[in-house]
Amino acid sequence: MKKTKLIWDFRGSYGKNTAIHYEKHLREFLKLRKINLIKSGIETVNEFHYLAYVIILKENLDKVKLVLKPNRVEILN
Repeated sequence: MKKTKLIWDFRGSYGKNTAIHYEKHLREFLKLRKINLIKSGIETVNEFHYLAYVIILKENLDKVKLVLKPNRVEILN
């Protein structure tokens, strides 16, 4: 099964805290909608750019993408 990584970017001096907070809500959303979460987390691009992400099955992409509007989506193997 193919997986997708949905990414939300946060920039600025509060980007890290915002990404941490948003990732928590992403997990809650997926749990509420009964969508299988493979992995979630925060990545640091630099001191002013952070991102929150979730990895889900590609079959659930449209359910999440339409509601939460990620900045980017990567297709994984």
